[in-house]
Amino acid sequence: MKIWVPLDSAAKALGADQVADAIAREAAARGLDVQIIRNGTRGMVWLEPLVEIDAGQGRVAFGPVTPADVPALLDGSLPCHGPVENIPFFGRQTRLTFARCGLIDPLDLDDYAAHGGLVGLRRAIGMSQVEIVQEVADSGLRGRGGAGFPTGIKWRTVSDAVADQKYIVCNADEGDSGTFADRMIMEGDPFTLIEGMAIAGLGVGATRGYVYMRSEYPDAIRVMEAAVVIARRRGVLGADVLGSGRAFDMQIRTGAGAYVCGEETSLLNSLEGKRGTVRAKPPLPALEGFLGKPTVVNNVISLATVPVIFEKGAQHYADFGLGRSRGTVTLQIAGNVRQGGLFETAFGMSLGEVVNDIGGGTLSGRPVKAVQVGGPLGAYMPVSKFDTPMGYEEFDQKGGLIGHAGLVVFDDSADMLQMARFAMEFCAVESCGKCTPCRIGAVRGVETIDRIAAGDPGAAALLTDLCETMKDGSLCALGGFTPYPVMSALTQFPDDFATHKEAAE
Repeated sequence: MKIWVPLDSAAKALGADQVADAIAREAAARGLDVQIIRNGTRGMVWLEPLVEIDAGQGRVAFGPVTPADVPALLDGSLPCHGPVENIPFFGRQTRLTFARCGLIDPLDLDDYAAHGGLVGLRRAIGMSQVEIVQEVADSGLRGRGGAGFPTGIKWRTVSDAVADQKYIVCNADEGDSGTFADRMIMEGDPFTLIEGMAIAGLGVGATRGYVYMRSEYPDAIRVMEAAVVIARRRGVLGADVLGSGRAFDMQIRTGAGAYVCGEETSLLNSLEGKRGTVRAKPPLPALEGFLGKPTVVNNVISLATVPVIFEKGAQHYADFGLGRSRGTVTLQIAGNVRQGGLFETAFGMSLGEVVNDIGGGTLSGRPVKAVQVGGPLGAYMPVSKFDTPMGYEEFDQKGGLIGHAGLVVFDDSADMLQMARFAMEFCAVESCGKCTPCRIGAVRGVETIDRIAAGDPGAAALLTDLCETMKDGSLCALGGFTPYPVMSALTQFPDDFATHKEAAE
């Protein structure tokens, strides 16, 4: 009998380790021949720990499972969900990037290969640099870290650059609130990230790669470091990638907890051992990046998606999506929501469908008031905009941004003036201090919102002017995007600001 118990951080926080230990003890006491496999999560956090059992008829799911449930679990009397694929939240997904996550043992390279792993890399080995870059361009893949910049253009710029050394840098500094896709893929399917980085290296002529991870992810760091060692030992990394005669190797580096290091130039400074401050652009990292050399900087999900593009072909990937948003989006549903977790689907599903149908509405049972999409720098989307399709341009037209595709749901008890204040305070705390609009503007922003709360009639206009200055004058997205949550709160929920004013009067 095989039993899968997730090693994912969220599952562990909900007791997965204790459940695994209880299963081992109970099986030993009964003399049962049980193989416990620690897999990644299937992404349904409200069902964690989600235990799967295969007693010879296929995998069936149970959850949430507690240690006290283990005797019934092994007796076969614990209620089950049937196959994971039959759970509506999971069955409605289009899993491309996350096809293996939760299905395989994360550190079993043979298991990875048995489920389609390394097919893309083997295909890329038989292609020229130009052909590899063109395949990525044809897929329509865009940066999944926030900006949505076409990946093929970035790769082509680095590929065309002339230099004695080039680098691939994976931005795994997942610091946005309500986001966990990067962590999930690194803990549950690390070889797909390694394979994606190797393909990127072959495509642009880079022989070295780095994954810059946040220190708050100890489990992901442990799994990634172990996966790199295994990949190197098995010839997936090193001087002769899969016997191709071409070299690519990589290392895992850990940051020190600065949110601003999620910005690519600040990340590069930190990676070089410098203070994590934003660089002025130009020059772009694609021309002068890590150690002044041409560098591809891509997000985890962008690079982890590359293998499936090469496995199934660019057209297969491009056939999913909406407008210029091709392929799938990994929606991370969090906050005050009944069914939180990761939902991978083709671009195009409406925001309302994601929140109400997939997420099941609020956990509190109160009406939804707002959803912040895109992390702490994302706009607050009111219910009146729930018809907005999940797509980069479609969200931009409604004053929002998809960013890393994290969604945080709020019910009608949320005070949007306080949420706007939090956005400014967050910017003030996390600013690297290099540019005045961000460094000073965020501090003045907190003060101005406090003036609105105190009933100052001219403060709202001042806040609007301040946000325009931050948006136009900041060096990076931290100061430049903070106006999104602030102004969306002010314009979409004016009653919350008026209420404070009336109370002050």
